[in-house]
Amino acid sequence: MVFLNVCKISSKLCGNVAVVVAGKSATAVSIVAPVSQIRGISSKAMRHRNPTTRPAPFPYKEKSYNFWRALFDTTTDRLDENSKLIVIDGPPAAGKAALAKELANELDMLYIPAPTMDKFLINDYGYNLRQIDHLLPDSCKSYDETDFLKNPSDIKASRMRYSKLILRYKQHLDALGHILSTGQGVVMDRSPFSDHIYTEAMAKHGFCNKNFLKFYYEARNNAMFALWQPHLVIYLDVPVAEVRRRIEARNRPFEKDSPASSPEYLQTLENLYKTTYLNTISNHAETLIYDWTEAGDTEIVVEDIERIDFEQYGVYDNKMKDWRRIDKWDWNNWRQRFTTNRMRLECLLNVPANYCPELQIDGEDYKVFERVWHEAPGQRYAKGFNAEMGDTGLLLKLK
Repeated sequence: MVFLNVCKISSKLCGNVAVVVAGKSATAVSIVAPVSQIRGISSKAMRHRNPTTRPAPFPYKEKSYNFWRALFDTTTDRLDENSKLIVIDGPPAAGKAALAKELANELDMLYIPAPTMDKFLINDYGYNLRQIDHLLPDSCKSYDETDFLKNPSDIKASRMRYSKLILRYKQHLDALGHILSTGQGVVMDRSPFSDHIYTEAMAKHGFCNKNFLKFYYEARNNAMFALWQPHLVIYLDVPVAEVRRRIEARNRPFEKDSPASSPEYLQTLENLYKTTYLNTISNHAETLIYDWTEAGDTEIVVEDIERIDFEQYGVYDNKMKDWRRIDKWDWNNWRQRFTTNRMRLECLLNVPANYCPELQIDGEDYKVFERVWHEAPGQRYAKGFNAEMGDTGLLLKLK
């Protein structure tokens, strides 16, 4: 048996978390049943041996899921043992994206990468709105991940941090909607449930103030209850010294010399992950922790996942609680919320920031911003109705 230094993580985790050393035999702290006796996640190779048929994926991005469609399209008809949500978490440069892609391929799931500020700054026509920065007041200019590395103390850093929460929230809705509409599982690079780690680290190192931290938690607490927590969280544990080595090796602009990549900041992230997030999420989801100082073998991770019995919990257990529904209509109703009616859930993040001036724009500056913003290519009207972009406006169709 090979043990990770559990004391470094937290003794409180031992009852709920499987602790593994990358590339070596797994030592599960929690008891799991043999894969042959459970209905758990299975690899693509195993699924091909025992193929199952299910309805074709519902085109949830093009069509609304309403009562009439629900009469003939029951959500549970598509769900099987691989209709699960897996989240890969860990510090910067840990290799989360690489592992998530490989797992998605091995488990025949959809890979969803971490969102960036490009989601806000590149519009539906591919126009990069950073190009209009020279026409805007300083308070309205774009601010993205690279700008944060350059100057994490900028007043716009708080605005970007809140925007990242919104992006991750929407992405989580995408994942839930995809699972319930297609039956295909999802592997994500981080989630909104760990987003507060980075906000806490910013506050501790003076990159944002207490007012913003208070607002962030008000908005977060007002919205997070509506999301279902993942089935499985995989945390890649990489020592700070190794994280620094990888950051320097990949040599991204402004990253290696940034205060937001300093050993002290990275240590804060590690401490917060291990003392707050992992303790909390392990009460709701299965959790695997790997020593990823050297990238491990994905096949071993797949084998560890296959050993987990996700159906061992009863109706009164916190684990998997979100994924236990009363009947098929409860499943259908939630599927509708996560897809057709998701705007109602997104609006839960619209909390007034009256005491956070860093999140507000001066009225005169906003007048300039509004004029310039709507004059940019593809910004005047909704997608499909901008004649200068070649649209005809004839988008009426039955959804």
